[in-house]
Amino acid sequence: MTSLFNKKFLPWLALACLVVPMFASYFFDDMFSTLSHLFDNPSLLELGWNSADYGLYTSGYSVLCVFGGLVICGMLLDKWGVRITGSIFVGMMAGGAALVAWAITSGLAPKTSLSVAYVGCMLFGLGSEIAGVAVTRSIAKWFKDGPMAFAMGLQLAIARLGTAFALVISPRLVAAKAPGEIYSLAETARPAFLGLGLMAAGMILWALFVAMDARFDRMKQSLSGGPVLRQAQEPEEEQFRFKDVLGLLKNKQFIMIALLCVFFYSSIISFKKFASAILIPRFGVPVEAASWMVSMLPFSTVVFAPLFGIMVDKIGKGTRWMVVGAILALVAHLLLAFAPAGVPFYGYLSMVFLGFGYSLVPAAMWPSVPKLVPAKVLGTAYALTYWVQNLGLMLFKMFAGNILAAKSSDAATSNAVGAVGVEIMFVCVCILALLLAIGLRRSSANRPELHLDTPST
Repeated sequence: MTSLFNKKFLPWLALACLVVPMFASYFFDDMFSTLSHLFDNPSLLELGWNSADYGLYTSGYSVLCVFGGLVICGMLLDKWGVRITGSIFVGMMAGGAALVAWAITSGLAPKTSLSVAYVGCMLFGLGSEIAGVAVTRSIAKWFKDGPMAFAMGLQLAIARLGTAFALVISPRLVAAKAPGEIYSLAETARPAFLGLGLMAAGMILWALFVAMDARFDRMKQSLSGGPVLRQAQEPEEEQFRFKDVLGLLKNKQFIMIALLCVFFYSSIISFKKFASAILIPRFGVPVEAASWMVSMLPFSTVVFAPLFGIMVDKIGKGTRWMVVGAILALVAHLLLAFAPAGVPFYGYLSMVFLGFGYSLVPAAMWPSVPKLVPAKVLGTAYALTYWVQNLGLMLFKMFAGNILAAKSSDAATSNAVGAVGVEIMFVCVCILALLLAIGLRRSSANRPELHLDTPST
């Protein structure tokens, strides 16, 4: 086992275990993204939800995260470690998903089923986010002196492959029907049950990772020649204190990264939730084409996120790539809002720009956090970043759903107007993200000791 450790095989095996729960989480979170157009006509759904209901349901993902849960649990992650905290919240993620699936197939009245699914989505969201923090913190630990940006980019790429899988497979699981036919509860829930199966596999591999991580700590102590120490026996300066959170809140560069995260991710993740409801009326494409169009986002990150991670590791210039990625996202949403209607080419082109931006910014942003904060509060730092991100996601999902619900009547023209209204909102969000990226770039230039633009390897 020690020889494998010396050959740096174990970190990659650990990464392989970590990516599967995230793959399952991304799949379940995006399982309705290319079916969002169905909620424009709730009379065709036995479920009975409309676009505003769907927007409310998706916003549930962020509720517990925003109202204290994410920050508190992030501190618990630093206090208890990834094995205990991560296991609790991987289980919560799966439990919340199971509750959503039950609500969809329960046959309850639409508002009642929506309420139950909303609670399930809240549990799923908090579990997913803390699991994500645990995964990111674990990668920072296992790749501390290695290709951290590449490892984070690879994890992100495979997780987003779960999104791509959802975008492509969901319209095939819930096949289009003849005009006037009703989608049954069982048909609507097919993506949810597939997601539950993926989560079961993820929980098994998480358990394997927990065993590996415990072994990893013992091996580190053995290789250093010292006894295996419990957390309570660590040097005092390495112990997490709740007052350390105040130091994070005073860190200007960390706050800028957190705000960049909320606006940049809101312009992409919130867009994906309503992808088919935007792309179909804007560019006149069928459901299958819209699903392939938006699937270009996660598919592009599968290829480019690890490559951009290598670039950040080897070349540095992380803040420069954040600026470039924010510009690409802005251009993409300008095309989605103002490009000539009914021309699919512009839809595909916008997805190309958005896909590159979706790969560049995270590849540079997430590895920057360990450069700005001490390791003992790294879990809290990521949790705070995820917290502000979820605040934006919750609000922008509700805004988008309400805009589409207010504009979506039987007329295709009204649907197109609603899609443009949502895209104008995303253009404004991208402008804010770009301003923050430029601010980080200037801050890095003025404070080179932060090493934000320094290569990692």
